[in-house]
Amino acid sequence: EMATFELYRRSTIGMCLTETLDEMVSNGVLSPELAIQVLVQFDKSMTEALESQVKSKVSIKGHLHTYRFCDNVWTFILQDAIFKNEENQENVGRVKIVACDSKLLTQ
Repeated sequence: EMATFELYRRSTIGMCLTETLDEMVSNGVLSPELAIQVLVQFDKSMTEALESQVKSKVSIKGHLHTYRFCDNVWTFILQDAIFKNEENQENVGRVKIVACDSKLLTQ
């Protein structure tokens, strides 16, 4: 059994999934237990997909507004960030980066 982080639940897709599951539980369409199983599977699927399917490299430059290291998790808040890959460049006003040690994913 693979260990996972729950941090992907705070992404846009994770929050939409959680909101939908909450609505389905409230309407009696889904049991709370099944909703939790769906979220656990989401954590596993996101971890696997990012590990095996994402091959592109991105460089990020910006003004480091805030950083924190707590419970083996780094959190960075960047302002006026520039994301660059081989083809594109994207300017972002404010971005939050949460980084975890991948060694913590293996048991």
